[in-house]
Amino acid sequence: MADFILFMHNDVPEGQRRPDGDWAAYFAKLRESGAFQGGSSIGDGVCASKSSPPGTITGHISGYIRIRAESLQSARELVVGNPVYEAGGTVEIRELPRTGTPSATGALAGIQPS
Repeated sequence: MADFILFMHNDVPEGQRRPDGDWAAYFAKLRESGAFQGGSSIGDGVCASKSSPPGTITGHISGYIRIRAESLQSARELVVGNPVYEAGGTVEIRELPRTGTPSATGALAGIQPS
């Protein structure tokens, strides 16, 4: 099993937003499958950089859900029923590398594993 994060973008077409109750049904589906690991809406924030002027925050992401799935394809299948996706918006699916693996630690440090 691998960990994935689903980023919900705030690009649902005008007038297509799903009822709030759809979220409860979607979360129940994820919990029943054993995939749900947590999540939250995302509020305002800032970017920080020690070595250069910080950029602006990524304003098109409105929330995230952390899930467990066998593969990227399995994670993709779990997007069905997501209210953002069902309304025509974007759900970005990203794998979360395991901590302690060369690729994960190298990516975090900005270095390539040898």
